[in-house]
Amino acid sequence: MLKTTPKEIVLLIQKEGTILNVEKGMRIFQEGERCNSLFLIKSGNVQIGKKAPSGKELTIRICGTNSIIGENLVFAPYPFHTTTAQALVDSELLAIHPNILEKHFINNYSMLTAYLNWLQTENLKNQSRLRDLVLYGKQGALYSTLIRLSNTYGEFCSLNEINIMLALTPIDLANLCATSPDLIKIMLKELCEKKIIKIEENYITVLNMDYLKHNIECSNCPLEICRID
Repeated sequence: MLKTTPKEIVLLIQKEGTILNVEKGMRIFQEGERCNSLFLIKSGNVQIGKKAPSGKELTIRICGTNSIIGENLVFAPYPFHTTTAQALVDSELLAIHPNILEKHFINNYSMLTAYLNWLQTENLKNQSRLRDLVLYGKQGALYSTLIRLSNTYGEFCSLNEINIMLALTPIDLANLCATSPDLIKIMLKELCEKKIIKIEENYITVLNMDYLKHNIECSNCPLEICRID
């Protein structure tokens, strides 16, 4: 699938990073902790989110291979994690201290420019998701999430069928949509009955992408923005 992470940054972390193996369910960093490293995902999937004192959770991103997490801490005046990262499956990461990247950026303006351009794309992705969550309600949040998941982890099995190659429970989707699992189950059932999607063992196949896009007045954002990672 399309990746927006700058190649030169990926190569740098691959060269100077330290391998870290994490098991499914393990927390890589916790919101509020001091940042000692940012990470490049070599393999696996990592969930980035926030958790309220009440226990409510919001999943902000689900990241895969060659995604960078903890990226907002480069040149940060207050080097603390603002989110929590947890491995969804057994994963292999590369850890690197922000200072190492900063030194390279100071001496390589083209690399710094690539990094800043990438961060801007990340900001646009977040703004786009926020728009859909706020303007189109819980249904729109689910439809938007399914579109983004298809763009990030989807594989075409026919002209009109896109398999989302990432197992997601109703709880996972609820955290992505800032709503309850019960409501997600109801909306998924309706979509299945209308043959907009089908679900087998927590794997979703989108059968009618145009229906989802029409109901959230999709503006056909570039694929590098309409993503969930």
